[in-house]
Amino acid sequence: MVAFKLLSLATLVAAAAAQNATIRYMPFGDSITEIICWRAKLWDKLQTTEWKNVDFVGSGKTENNCKNTKYDRDNEGHSGFLAIDIANKKQLVGWLQKNPADVITMHLGTNDIVQQNKAVADIITAFSTLVQVMRDSNPKMKIVVAQIIPMGMGSYNTKIQDLNKQIVPWAQSKNSTNSPIWVVDQYTGFSGSSDLRDGVHPNDSGDTKMMNVWYPALINAFSVVQKSRVQEREEMEARAVKFTA
Repeated sequence: MVAFKLLSLATLVAAAAAQNATIRYMPFGDSITEIICWRAKLWDKLQTTEWKNVDFVGSGKTENNCKNTKYDRDNEGHSGFLAIDIANKKQLVGWLQKNPADVITMHLGTNDIVQQNKAVADIITAFSTLVQVMRDSNPKMKIVVAQIIPMGMGSYNTKIQDLNKQIVPWAQSKNSTNSPIWVVDQYTGFSGSSDLRDGVHPNDSGDTKMMNVWYPALINAFSVVQKSRVQEREEMEARAVKFTA
């Protein structure tokens, strides 16, 4: 009986710790995640909600003159990186080992198209590899994938639109109960002429638009994480009661 009581106490402590642990969120992508201000705007908006203590995580701490010295700068944005290269070089493996996450957003594919004119099918294959890495790191990872923003130069938007069209059925095919994938549309309503500062990266209005698209999806993802933790605690408490009965 003593052993069972000790086990039940340990179970309850573990359950409480799991439920109360800070939610860890990784903004993952290229320069449109790194050298921008939508992360600062997102952090600001979260400060007025129950999710103000969400911990942004990642190896980068880039600041882009966002006029905010308080926001959590941690991110996994890498300027110039291709989704295909990140997948093939297994770079996300190490990044997630150093900075585990519960929720991740991904805005990738721009450099694959603009720099090297990679095939859409190859970009989608890279996305599949990256999702598997996320789930290997955390089988319950909550994943938000963007249909990426348009460019304000060249003729890249046709291929960007092709990629964006493929993202929805791809995400549906990879979706799972434990590790759902939600797709957000960062393309529609975003102007390649008035929402970019240099033809590639969002200006202030573009940052605001991106933040407003990410925000509801992230609130939902955080809620799902918290609900899952509550359910796990209730299940562990129920098992503990059985041990002491």
